[in-house]
Parts: sequence; C-alpha cells; structure tokens
Amino acid sequence: MYAVLETGGKQYRVSAGDTLEIERLAIEAGQPVTFDRVLLVNADGKLSVGSPTVASASVLADVVAHKRGDKVIAFKMKRRKGYHRTVGHRQELTVVKIKEIKA
Repeated sequence: MYAVLETGGKQYRVSAGDTLEIERLAIEAGQPVTFDRVLLVNADGKLSVGSPTVASASVLADVVAHKRGDKVIAFKMKRRKGYHRTVGHRQELTVVKIKEIKA
C-alpha cells in the first residue's frame, strides 16, 4: 500500500515505515502529524485518485527531527563589468517517519 501526498508545494510517494525530509513544519520533534492532502492511494492494486484530493484519506507520521539541508551557492557574474554576487542558502527541513496510511 502506498500513497502520494502533498506538503510544502511538493508531492511525495510514501509507504508505511518510510522516512522523508520535507519542508519545515511548525511541530516539535516526537509529536505526531497528519497529512490530509492525499492525492492518490493504492491499496493492494485498488487505485483511488482524488480530484484534487482523496476524500477521507490521510497519512499519519511522527516528526523525528528538524535539520538544515546542504548549502547551495548561487553565483552571479557579468563579464567585463566587475559585477559578481555570491548568495548561499540552506533549506530548513523536517524529518518525518510514516506510520500509517488511512484510506
């Protein structure tokens, strides 16, 4: 059994027991979280596709930790003009472990 859920503007294919790194959630580590925006559920070959979401489907997960992603460098330069800018970015992430898919 697997599901496709949406959080943080991104879509993830999850099964029970999976560990995901998603965009930062305002929930403390160790607390449960429920994802209600489930776009698709496959239960033993029976496919349920939502329009846009599957009614009464949810994914239960536990927040494991909060962390920061790898540093990404954006470097801009215009040749012969003396213009160059370096900007770094680290994304704030939440690590969640999927417990159960309710369909």
